[in-house]
Amino acid sequence: MIQKTDLSRYNNTAFDTGKPFWYRTCWYFLSALLVQCAWNPSSALRVFLLRLFGARMGAGVVVKPSVHIKYPWRLTVGDHCWIGEKVWIDNLAPVTLGQHVCLSQEAYLLTGNHNYKSPAFDLITLPIVLEDGVWIGARAVVCPGVTVRSHAVLSVGSVAAKELEAYTIYSGNPAEPLRKRDINAC
Repeated sequence: MIQKTDLSRYNNTAFDTGKPFWYRTCWYFLSALLVQCAWNPSSALRVFLLRLFGARMGAGVVVKPSVHIKYPWRLTVGDHCWIGEKVWIDNLAPVTLGQHVCLSQEAYLLTGNHNYKSPAFDLITLPIVLEDGVWIGARAVVCPGVTVRSHAVLSVGSVAAKELEAYTIYSGNPAEPLRKRDINAC
């Protein structure tokens, strides 16, 4: 028997955001005014606000305008990372960026999804880990539970739905390995 989706049965009460409503509300408004906005040119102010709301941010991190980060208290960013314009980090679960990670424009890190097999469309959350030297290309998507190993590259518009091997360049939907990255160039 085929089960139909019944969104009236959806129950998200077991999901823990990690912070109380007032805290999330403060982040929502400050983020909209000073982080997600295109008019604020100050990466330092964005990094300060992310730290203020619990993100662990390394030295030399650059956060470009129009970045959307759902829950900074679930974000760890290593030294000298770049987070490009309009990057979306939808971190219902922890997101960890190693050192020297580059997230190009409009990259999307997605830690949540729904169980399509369940009529209630239950929420599923899994962490994302991007190891040192990873480059996520413009408009590429990293799906829940994915680890991208050291110095791997996910090319423009590609979708990583499973682990990506170290020093390998990936492309496509789903992302497939194209070739090895020159280790001496990294």
